[in-house]
Amino acid sequence: MDQGRPSFPRRFFATGHGVFAVVLALAAALRCLVMLGYDTAQLYWYDSFTYLDTAVHLQPGGAFHPAGYSFFLKLLLPFHSVELVAGVQHVMGIGMGSMIYLVLRRRSLPGWGATPATLPVLFDPAFLRLEHAVLSDTQVIFLVVAALTVLLWRTRPSVRACAAVGLLLALAGLTRTVAVPLLGLVLIHLIIQRAGRRQLIALALAGLLPLAGYAGWYQAHHGRFALSGSDGVALWARTMTFADCSVIKPPDEEAKLCPNGTVVDAASEYVWAADASLNRLPGGRFAHNDLARSFALRAIAAQPLDYLGEVVHDTSLTFAWTPVRHPLRVSPALTFPHGSWPLPAFPLIDKVRGEYDGGIRGMSSVEPYGSVLAAYAYPAVLHGPLFGIVLLLGGLGSIGRRRVALLPWAAAVFLLVAPVAALDFDHRYVLPAIPVACVAAALGVTESRWVRPSAPPGRLA
Repeated sequence: MDQGRPSFPRRFFATGHGVFAVVLALAAALRCLVMLGYDTAQLYWYDSFTYLDTAVHLQPGGAFHPAGYSFFLKLLLPFHSVELVAGVQHVMGIGMGSMIYLVLRRRSLPGWGATPATLPVLFDPAFLRLEHAVLSDTQVIFLVVAALTVLLWRTRPSVRACAAVGLLLALAGLTRTVAVPLLGLVLIHLIIQRAGRRQLIALALAGLLPLAGYAGWYQAHHGRFALSGSDGVALWARTMTFADCSVIKPPDEEAKLCPNGTVVDAASEYVWAADASLNRLPGGRFAHNDLARSFALRAIAAQPLDYLGEVVHDTSLTFAWTPVRHPLRVSPALTFPHGSWPLPAFPLIDKVRGEYDGGIRGMSSVEPYGSVLAAYAYPAVLHGPLFGIVLLLGGLGSIGRRRVALLPWAAAVFLLVAPVAALDFDHRYVLPAIPVACVAAALGVTESRWVRPSAPPGRLA
């Protein structure tokens, strides 16, 4: 035995990976505690049951949700277990933290510099609660983080890497349509970086072909070449907070969608408000999606500053010291819930119970684990002011000589602002921007030379 050779633990910690290994172990333990602390996955009416129903029957829904998440649920259908869905999503959460750490080490950050960027996605209750719910959020965040990891792994991505990025972003767009424009953002990034023509073609084809195929499938069912049937309804709701038809002067058909005196506490609530003008038209709100889009675009063109003011105001809610309830009926997910939550009585729930998982029920806490989770404290300030600082660091790194943080920072800003511009602010909609912003901030710190690189760019220390 070589007495002069350091032991394996010492050598491992000397590489800088030891700190992250401890953090990752704690994050995995926390997820095991969540699985033990609740007797099933969290199911929300109506989103969860729409996803599960689409997974069984595999046809695109005509409203808000594209079927990308339902494809994932379809893969797990043979097990007939929403608890397994939650378990796989918890593994995705661990995977996201690992990808962030690895790509930052690859980009020359030391272990102690890369590890903090992983903490929100690994320990924030908001992320863990989404992982434990049958909702599409975890999947879309995982796909976006994976795409950025592949793209940033080398200074100049290969053709295969660009194809993989295009496919990952297409899948993200089929999971949540807000991710679709990220393809254009990455394409612009590659052009600025003077990537080869083959890389650009690979990205475009791998990204656009799945989207076009899905849009064709959607058209076969709903008569419209699109990814969903709700973009116009969402944008119309956005305009209801400022629209003035005396300024807009819409044609007679669109005038039916003018504000009618109904007042709610957030733009998104107009989608569901029974007395709102759109919901008074015959056929249901989504039957008038094209008309709603036409009205909304006309309103924005007539009142651009009012529209911009609403977007800026609602986006600013992200950075409040104390998280704001917006809409009022939604509480920011800063803690783990404790108690029981029965399911409402709806035929769709019974249908999904019979076809996907016969054990579907309302979620309840399991003791003593539930009480331990209820006592878990995550600083609320990290959801507001600190996130603003994270974005600022990424922005500063974006104007450096090498601009290594520019792409993830631009992606984070887009993921933050786009949902507000298209519909409304919601703390849940902010979450996809957070891990991407953390990557940008860490790279921005490196660009500003506030830390000493631990290895040349392109190598993992």
